[in-house]
Amino acid sequence: MAILGKIRQRSFFLIVIIALALFSFVLMDLIQAGGFGGSNSYVGSINGKDIPFEEFNLKVANTEKNGNNGQGMSNTQAANQVWDAEVNIALLEEEFEKLGIRVGADHVVEILKQNPSIAQRFTNELGGFDKKKFDEFIKSSANAQDIEFLKAQEQNAVINAKYQIYMSMLRGGLFVTQADAKFQHRLENEKVSFDYVHIPYSSIKDSDVKVTDVEVLEYMKKRPKRYKSEEIRDIDFVFVSEEPTADDKNEVKVQLEKLMENRIVFNKTTNANDTLPGFKNALDVVEFVNSNSDFPYDSTYVAKTDLPADHAEGLYNLADGAFYGPYELNGYLAISKSLGKKSGVKARASHVLISYTGSQAAPKTPRTKEEAKAKAEEILAKVNADSNQITMLAFTDSDDQGSAQRGGDLDFFNPGMMVKPFNDFVFNNPIGKVGLVETDFGYHIIKVTDKQDAIRLATVARKINPSQKTSDNAYSTAMKVEMNANDKSLEKAATEAKLEVKPVVKAKPMDEFFGELGAQRQIIRWAYNKDTKVNDIKQFEITNKGYVIARLKSINDTGLMPLEDAKPGIEPLIRNEKKAKMIIAKIKGNNLDAIAKENKVTVESATDLTIQSPIINNAGFEPKVVGVALNTKANNVSAPVEGNSGVYVVKTKAVTKAPETKDFSQQITTLQSTSGQAANRIFGTLKDKADIKDYRVSKFGY
Repeated sequence: MAILGKIRQRSFFLIVIIALALFSFVLMDLIQAGGFGGSNSYVGSINGKDIPFEEFNLKVANTEKNGNNGQGMSNTQAANQVWDAEVNIALLEEEFEKLGIRVGADHVVEILKQNPSIAQRFTNELGGFDKKKFDEFIKSSANAQDIEFLKAQEQNAVINAKYQIYMSMLRGGLFVTQADAKFQHRLENEKVSFDYVHIPYSSIKDSDVKVTDVEVLEYMKKRPKRYKSEEIRDIDFVFVSEEPTADDKNEVKVQLEKLMENRIVFNKTTNANDTLPGFKNALDVVEFVNSNSDFPYDSTYVAKTDLPADHAEGLYNLADGAFYGPYELNGYLAISKSLGKKSGVKARASHVLISYTGSQAAPKTPRTKEEAKAKAEEILAKVNADSNQITMLAFTDSDDQGSAQRGGDLDFFNPGMMVKPFNDFVFNNPIGKVGLVETDFGYHIIKVTDKQDAIRLATVARKINPSQKTSDNAYSTAMKVEMNANDKSLEKAATEAKLEVKPVVKAKPMDEFFGELGAQRQIIRWAYNKDTKVNDIKQFEITNKGYVIARLKSINDTGLMPLEDAKPGIEPLIRNEKKAKMIIAKIKGNNLDAIAKENKVTVESATDLTIQSPIINNAGFEPKVVGVALNTKANNVSAPVEGNSGVYVVKTKAVTKAPETKDFSQQITTLQSTSGQAANRIFGTLKDKADIKDYRVSKFGY
């Protein structure tokens, strides 16, 4: 009691101490998240232009809610979409400012007109877009969220208007000159014939030429743009499944089998035992299913083709009142009872459509309604004479292009899927019946080709969930693997648990999907946490699946591709460079026959090759070799040339100049097509040159 009294006396001081401790944590969070301003309050920057976190986060929240055509999207998807937009807009606005691009009100209005959500909302008496109503609404509306949305749309319209001007200027600057076309003509038509010796790189064994990791890295450093890469984290992992076991499945099976039989339960009201009917004896099957199944009763008649493939035969052939099961289906165990069949539930038909000008289906050739009817009756007579003709007549005459390609076949369909006159004819007539029906699409010559009966089933289904024992075992295994991985290694921990280490997942900072496990942003976020080091181990729970014991295997923040990814492509290039030097060192003199004999190859010939098509028989694409041949005087022998497939020595025989011409229209068209595509690569070019800093992960934990 004395101690309690002292605590009460000092309670004020305790409260102050606790408050100060809590405030210190809050203060630390504010500092780390940039709550007191400074660079940390920005989510990133583009060429020195900062992107405020608050604005960015609000845009992400709105995009997450309304993106994907109103269907919403994940936080990571929204953050990536907003970030890309922010980068593109910042880079474009910088270009607009440099070029002095300005837009007038009329241009902005034209852009707003193209936005249906705006144009249809603010219309004048003539049904056109009314900019005055748009401006007045922004001034007078009390709905702040609506005003912000409309202001954003107007700002987007300004940017789009400037972008149109910018792209027009860009495309206008990418013109093709007469000199360009003339040079292209020369590349296409200047030909060279030459003899050559080809000493392939394959003449030296790969095992005789070593390539080190240092050489591969140096090769990449000399070509940083070609091998540029974002930061990458290599993560491997062990997966502990929490899938239901055979015992769990059997437990659900026992539950279902018990539901089949009557049950005796104590009735507290009557103070006596009641017998509750099981599925076999239930008088109200619908109520029984709704009370005992994970899925409500479905009264639909189901055709055999729509039943689960593995169980279709057994289910469809059930006698009225008979049972089938238990059977497994998509993670559930089920027992089904037949409630009878119904004939003609689905139907199949073929048709020839003859439409007319003004009908909902456009005719192949203009025709009046009267002409369409006459033609339809003519086709009907042919089909009545021989119903098999409908297939060929659909190919040749039908205005329904979709079904015409299938000989008029519409496959099976349910009642109500076709327009009413068509639907009524097919479902009210037997197989083989032919007739003429008019709809808003035109005149249909129809043949009923098939019908399907269907069965109605009452199904009690129970989800096969892991039992508590299974869940406990999975958790225990995951904990053990995590501890052993920390003490030993992930490989040894996996082996002892009779599991395997899954292949490495290469994760970029804002990736969402994690290999075969799908969206697991939590793992990638952990890998990019500044406190996570190489070989760190962490366990993650994957909802409804199990546990991941992840290891950060390596960090690549060099700005270049990971070495192991680049090596397969770079090693052969470096190896061939070394082989070329070895081959060239052995080449003596300039006599092709002597060089060929020394290297155990033959002298070969190439005829009429061009720079545009530098394909050498049995060697492949060799533009450098053809270029050397074109620039070597006739009867002269070149120095050794390092080609794509080996070392060449060439002796030029003849060079045929490109024929004189004043018509370069074909070359101009080709070059214009290429230059036109270049304008579409502007964003990639601007981003390559830009100084972009992205703090989304490192400072804000996206």
